[in-house]
Amino acid sequence: MLFAEALSCELALPVSIAASDSAGRQAQAVTLLSGLAQVEDLRKDDGGEEHGELPLLAQRMDAKLDLILALLGRLARQVDGMPEHNLRWSRHGLRIDMAPVALEPGTTVQVRLQPADWLPDHLELPAVVLDRDSSHVWLQFAGLRPDLVEALDRHLFRLHRRQVAEQRRR
Repeated sequence: MLFAEALSCELALPVSIAASDSAGRQAQAVTLLSGLAQVEDLRKDDGGEEHGELPLLAQRMDAKLDLILALLGRLARQVDGMPEHNLRWSRHGLRIDMAPVALEPGTTVQVRLQPADWLPDHLELPAVVLDRDSSHVWLQFAGLRPDLVEALDRHLFRLHRRQVAEQRRR
């Protein structure tokens, strides 16, 4: 149900869950994902990491900016206390590889998820616990706005495209 007929990605990202009846910060999530898409569109041509057309100085500045953003992302994770977990992510929800949680199936939760390792900000999304076992928890997003679902689809497509490109390079 979470992954059937839906594009999904498997990756490791900072994520946390907590019981909450909050609808999350959906407007901010749309803005964050849209901004992230714009930055990635400006930096890449069709998923490539080529910077050959940029002057050498611009390439160096871009590399330094990447390092600074990665550092900020790591510092934000330390401050926020959001541990990194392996997860599978689709527009419908998440499967998070984590130790057992005390949340029963049917519990309404808030998912905090950092959508990019270099971005020191996170999404806050409402979800419901579907199931849990000794090493996984399955969450289904609940009550997401249509524009947020669309933004998630675009973001997941970009992540999937990047994963496919990395596999081809190996």
